[in-house]
Amino acid sequence: MSFHEVRFPPNLSFGSVGGPERRTEVVTLTNGFEERNTPWAHSRRRYDAGLGMRSLDDIEVLIAFFEARRGQLFGFRWKDWSDFKSCPPSKDVDHMDQRLAVGDGETTAFQIAKTYESGAESYSRPICKPVAGTVKVGIAGVPQVEMIDYAVDTTSGTVSFTDPPPAGVQITVGFEFDVPVRFDTDRIQTSVASFQAGDVPNVPVVEVRV
Repeated sequence: MSFHEVRFPPNLSFGSVGGPERRTEVVTLTNGFEERNTPWAHSRRRYDAGLGMRSLDDIEVLIAFFEARRGQLFGFRWKDWSDFKSCPPSKDVDHMDQRLAVGDGETTAFQIAKTYESGAESYSRPICKPVAGTVKVGIAGVPQVEMIDYAVDTTSGTVSFTDPPPAGVQITVGFEFDVPVRFDTDRIQTSVASFQAGDVPNVPVVEVRV
C-alpha cells in the first residue's frame, strides 16, 4: 500500500472531531426479534481535519500536506488526541500498561495491541504505527532496554526480542501510537472570506488498513 511515514501536524489535528466507526448489519425477523452481525473484525476511525484550522497559515500548511500526499493517493500518520496512548491520556506510558504476550521460549517477534475493556467484554486493537522512542517493554515485570533487549518496527508495530522470552512469562508493553489514515477526498475548497467569517473547510480523513 502507498503510505508515507509522516505525521499530519499534531497542532492541526488537535482541534479535529472524529472517532471509531463500526459496520453492523441488522435484520429484523417477522417475530420482531433482531439478528445482528458485522463483516468487520476491527473498527475504523474517521476524522474531520478542517476543524483544527485556526489561521490562514494553518490552511497553507494543510494544503502543502495535502498536495504532498497527492490527495487520497498516499496514506499518512494521524495523532488522535483522544486516544494515542496505551494508558489514559492523563498518565505516563509505562511498560506494564498492556499485555503483549506470554513467552513460549521460541517466539521472538510479537504484534503490539491495545485492549479496550468494559465489564466482561474486551476488544484487542492491533497497533501498527507506534511512535518511535515511546515503546517500553517488560518481561515478568522487569523493564527491558530498547536496542539491547528488543527492537521496535514502527512501520508495522512489531516488537522483536534479541533472545526469545522464557516460556510462561508475561510480556507487557506501553507505547504512544498514531493512526494510519488517508484523506477521504481529492478536493479541498476554501476561501479567505469564508474562513475569516468563521467557516472552516471540510477535510475528511479515514483510517486505512496496513
